[in-house]
Amino acid sequence: MKKRCFSRLHPSYINYGARGITVCDRWLYFPDFYEDMGDCPAGLSLDRIDNDGNYEPDNCKWSTPKEQANNRRPYKKEKA
Repeated sequence: MKKRCFSRLHPSYINYGARGITVCDRWLYFPDFYEDMGDCPAGLSLDRIDNDGNYEPDNCKWSTPKEQANNRRPYKKEKA
């Protein structure tokens, strides 16, 4: 999550940090993130409810791979 948003070298930075997606200040400290989200349930991963919103308590939940796939931005085909 933090690398996607803050590390320009991360392969997914273009889809996160470069788009202005960030991590709330509270979650920069892992114990606070853990207090808000708890253990990751088996088979789930962190998902943003609003795909254009930040990583913060009111915009994140644990989701299945199918839910994650349904929450993606529409694919934009590049012009030739």
